[in-house]
Amino acid sequence: MYNKVYVEITNICNMNCSFCHGHSREPRQMSIDEFSLILEKLKEQTKYIYYHLMGEPTTHPRLPEFIKLAGKYGYKSIVTTNGTLLNKCGDSLLNSGAHKINISLHSFENGNAEDYEKYVSELANFAKKAAEKGVIVVFRLWNRGFDDGKNEKAFKLLKENISGEWANNTRGIRIRDKIHIEWGERFEWPDMNAEIKGEKFSCYALKDQFGILVDGTVVPCCLDSEGTVNLGNIFCDDVNDILNSKKATDIVKGFKCGIAHENLCKRCGYAQRFV
Repeated sequence: MYNKVYVEITNICNMNCSFCHGHSREPRQMSIDEFSLILEKLKEQTKYIYYHLMGEPTTHPRLPEFIKLAGKYGYKSIVTTNGTLLNKCGDSLLNSGAHKINISLHSFENGNAEDYEKYVSELANFAKKAAEKGVIVVFRLWNRGFDDGKNEKAFKLLKENISGEWANNTRGIRIRDKIHIEWGERFEWPDMNAEIKGEKFSCYALKDQFGILVDGTVVPCCLDSEGTVNLGNIFCDDVNDILNSKKATDIVKGFKCGIAHENLCKRCGYAQRFV
C-alpha cells in the first residue's frame, strides 16, 4: 500500500508563481463521477489522498464534496493550496472533513508588502480556526535563498497572530498543536528540455507515492507536470495492471539499485537531494 496518491482534481490555477513549473495541458476540472471512480479503484492502494499535482484545488467548486466523498470511502484528505482563496472557501473546506491543509506561503513571493501582510494574517486566523476543528495546518516555506526577506516577515506575522510554544524540530517549527511551519530549499522541477542532472540516486516514486493527472493519466510522482512518464489511464485501465506494467516495474527496480530509469527523472532537481 502506498503512503499517498496525488489526485489532480484540476490543472487550473489562479496564480502564476515564480517557483512553479506550470504545464501546457488543456485546462480541465475533474468531475464528481471521475473522482468517485478513482476512489473506488484506489481502495487497496492508499488511505491518503493529496489534492494536487498542478493546479490550485480550491479553484474547484466541488472540492468540499470531493473531500466528503473520500471520507465515506475511508480516505484521509490532504489539501495543498496557495491559500489565496481560503477567505472564501475555508469554512466549507473545514466542514468537509479534511485531515490536513498545507499552505504554500512561498506562493506569494512577488506580492507587495501590504498585500502580503494581509495574506499571512488571514491565513493565521484560518489556521487557528482549523486547529479548533482538529484539522492540521502546515505553513510551507520551500523557498530558501529566494524569499527576499519574506520568510522572516512571515514568522513575525504568524507569531503576532498565533500564540504557542514555537518549538524548532528537524523539519521546521511546531507552533502549537495542529499548527506547524515546514521549510525547505527551492528546487528545479524535472523538465525534458533541461540538462541531465544525474542518474545515480533513489526516489520515492512508485515506492511511497504515485500521481493521477486530471485526465486520468497515471504518473510515478507528483512532479511530472506534463504526464511525460505515462503509465496508463485510471479511467480506462485496471490500476494493478498500470502499477505492475513493465514501465512501472522497471522504474521501481532501477531505484532499488540507485539508478534512475526514465529520462525525466534524470532531469529532476528535487531528486538530487537523494543522491
